[in-house]
Amino acid sequence: MDWESSSSQLRNKIKSLKRKDFEKTALSVFHHQVKHNPLYQSYTQLLHIQTEKVQSLEQIPYLPIQFFKSYSIKTGDWKEEEIFSSSGTSQMNTTSRHLVRDTSWYLEACQRIFENFYGKIEDYCILALLPAYLERKGSSLVLMAQHFIEQSKYSQSGFFLYDYPQLTEQIKSCQKQNIPFLLLGVSFALWDLAEQYPMNMSGGIIMETGGMKGRRKEITRSELHQIFKEAFNIDSIHSEYGMTELFSQAYSKGDGLFYPGLGLSILSREITDPLSPQKYGKTGALNIIDLNNLDTISFIATDDLGKVYEDGSFEVLGRLDSSDIRGCNLLLY
Repeated sequence: MDWESSSSQLRNKIKSLKRKDFEKTALSVFHHQVKHNPLYQSYTQLLHIQTEKVQSLEQIPYLPIQFFKSYSIKTGDWKEEEIFSSSGTSQMNTTSRHLVRDTSWYLEACQRIFENFYGKIEDYCILALLPAYLERKGSSLVLMAQHFIEQSKYSQSGFFLYDYPQLTEQIKSCQKQNIPFLLLGVSFALWDLAEQYPMNMSGGIIMETGGMKGRRKEITRSELHQIFKEAFNIDSIHSEYGMTELFSQAYSKGDGLFYPGLGLSILSREITDPLSPQKYGKTGALNIIDLNNLDTISFIATDDLGKVYEDGSFEVLGRLDSSDIRGCNLLLY
C-alpha cells in the first residue's frame, strides 16, 4: 500500500479510536512509519531491530526527542503547512522543530482530547494568559488556545497577555453571569496574577501549562498549586502536559496525576538501559506514543522522569540530568 492510502486509513482509525484498540493501531502506525519515514527506518536498522517481528508496544524502539532539534522529521512526502518550535531558554543554542503537514489535524486532536476530559469547548469562556508564547512564532499552545477561543460561544473569550486588570474584570463578569470559564495560563504569569490580583475564582477552572522561562524561582508543582489555591480561593488547580514534539495532550485535574488523551500513551524505560521497560510505579524516563503524530514520528523517548501506573496515569518528576532545559514544563516536581 502506498504512503497516502496507508496514511488515510490510519487517520480514520485514529479519529475513531477506542482504548481497547490502542495497541493494534499503534503497531499499524509503527509499521507505517518504519516504511515511510527514512530517519526512523535508519534508526531501527542501527539498533538492529527486526521490525517485521515487532508485535507489542514493549518491542517498539523510541526515537530520542533530541532528533527534533537536528532533523526535519517526516513520514511520507508532503510540504509543511506550519512549523511548531519550542521556546527554549537563553542558555540553549537550538530549539525543537515539529513540521506540521495539516494544522486542522492537530486542532481536531486537541479538541477531541479536551472535550473527552471537560465537555464541549463552546460551553466555556476561554481566558488565555500566555505571555512569552504569544510573543514569538511557532507556538503549538497558542494555536490550540486560539482554536479554543474561536470555538467558545462567549464573546468574552480571548488572550490577555499582561493585561491583568482586564482579565480580572472578565472573570468577575463570568461569575456574575454564571458563565463557566477556563483560565489557561503559563505558570509564571499565573504566579504574577496571584501576587498582584488575588481574588475568588470559584466557578472556573484554572489550568497551568508549566513554564517559568527563567522569570521566577523554580519550585515544586505542589508548592505552586498551593500558592494558587490560596490566592484564588479555589480547591484544585488543573494542569496540561504537552510539548512542541507532540500533537496530543494529557490533563491533570489537581491530584498530581496526569491522564493521557485518546491517541496518547505513556510508558517508562529504565534510566540506565534505554531499551528496557521500567516497572509500573517505579521512577524511569518517559517514552511517549502519540498516534496523532502520524505524519512525523509517534514513538518518542523524552528527557522527562516520571512514574507510570497500571491505569495509564502518570506523574512527571523532573528531567534527566544531562538533558537540556526547555521552555515547557520547567517546574521541578
